[in-house]
Amino acid sequence: PPESLSEQAYRDIRRMIVHLELAPGAVIREDALQATLQLGRTPIREALQRLVRDQFVTVMPRRGMYVSSIDVGDLALLYETRAILEPYAMRLACARGTDDAWNDMASLLEGATADATPAALLEIDRGCRELVWRAADNRFLTATLEMLYAQSDRLWHMYLADVDDMADAVDEHLGILEALESGDSDAAAQLTESHIRSF
Repeated sequence: PPESLSEQAYRDIRRMIVHLELAPGAVIREDALQATLQLGRTPIREALQRLVRDQFVTVMPRRGMYVSSIDVGDLALLYETRAILEPYAMRLACARGTDDAWNDMASLLEGATADATPAALLEIDRGCRELVWRAADNRFLTATLEMLYAQSDRLWHMYLADVDDMADAVDEHLGILEALESGDSDAAAQLTESHIRSF
């Protein structure tokens, strides 16, 4: 189905927060967001309420809304949660995924060339995960994993972008893809857990 204006606003504002266009502690101004995103007040407000629930935005009574702070120490909490949920998503994807999904994943991984930038590799990593989540076909699980990945992505931009080598992380998706294509849910789950823990 087509994306609602509220969903569009949510994704755009979250992207601005993740990519540090709205830095931790920055004041959220609805009028500025309306002008930037060319959207009305209602979808912006609905998106901000959802971002509060997902801990990207904090409401301070009588003071306004701010971009939530996040610390590198939160990375361990995010990854221990993802290490439980993502292998489960892999098992579902193994059972429910199609050859078309795995062909799309293979095509995406072909973009992981030696000269690809870290940001491009991160997009490939995200794309592979989104294909698996879609194949898992569980909207509640997908919504949770999207939020956790976005928070991890935000920390990557804040602390790891200059030091982390994404090439190995993306290479590990090739083994995961092979397990998915062969329908080996145990291997797909184990490789995913190992991939998350090593990162």
